[in-house]
Amino acid sequence: MSPSGRDDDEDDDDVAEAPDDEPEQVFTHAPVLRDEVLDLLAPGPDAVLYDLTLGLGGHVRAFLERAGPGARAFGLDADPLAVERSTAALADLGARVTLAHASLREVGRVARERGWPAPTAVLMDLGLSSPQIEEAARGFSYRREGPLDMRFDPTRGPTAAELLLALPSAELAERVEVLGDEPLAGEIVKLIKRRLPVETTTQLAAIVLEAYGRRSSRVHPARRTFQALRMLVNDELAAIEEGLWDAVELLAPGGRAAAISFHSGEDRVVKEVLRNAARRGLVKVLTRRPVRPTETECLHNQRARSAKLRGVERV
Repeated sequence: MSPSGRDDDEDDDDVAEAPDDEPEQVFTHAPVLRDEVLDLLAPGPDAVLYDLTLGLGGHVRAFLERAGPGARAFGLDADPLAVERSTAALADLGARVTLAHASLREVGRVARERGWPAPTAVLMDLGLSSPQIEEAARGFSYRREGPLDMRFDPTRGPTAAELLLALPSAELAERVEVLGDEPLAGEIVKLIKRRLPVETTTQLAAIVLEAYGRRSSRVHPARRTFQALRMLVNDELAAIEEGLWDAVELLAPGGRAAAISFHSGEDRVVKEVLRNAARRGLVKVLTRRPVRPTETECLHNQRARSAKLRGVERV
């Protein structure tokens, strides 16, 4: 604790916003905090990376380039399209890369069943990827009309539209308030329930705008509700907690784990898991305060603006 009685990084627990609007231009596909991640993971010539959120495979490629020809990478993603794209993007690396379609919370099972070697480095890059936002059919964007789906894995679980129908008003309002930091959650959910079924992204965005009326908001009013529903649909906070604990336990001695989060809910879970692992003597914390992107990176990659990187080393 600091002399003021606050944790050294307590001020970083304020809401860490993703980009406040979804820009109309095409997103950059550069991996966020690329150099900072590589410096923290410190890959050696025979390094073994587990990337639990593949995206487009940018961090995997950067890791293997830094590590050298003896290094290998094993990757997971809950989104089968991300696995397909990463497979194509990393094809030139051949047998050095092994990928699987699975949630990050399944890393322990997948590693055991497939006989993957113990990792010397583990990475999670949380939240949405650019293609997921850009593809209207996925239902993540409040600017693009599409079905209200929001599942990372479209082969599993209920859609956002189905959850709006199924969940009681009180429970739904609580989750929107907590996961989205939405002060008008009750009013928004009340209006949603009146308009059921809500089946498209533009329908939901219009309802949120109606609930806000003339109230001002420093971010697009629908952003928080969409964030909350996405996290609810994919059970993201529980998945992060389970996956990060498994990652810590799988690490080889001296191995390092890193997580990039983009808003306060994710960051709180990451910080708590890593602190508890340190208290149990499993790891030592490498980032007393989260590592943030440089101004230059933020100018070139809008997604990086709210990124926070935390890391530990296995004892």
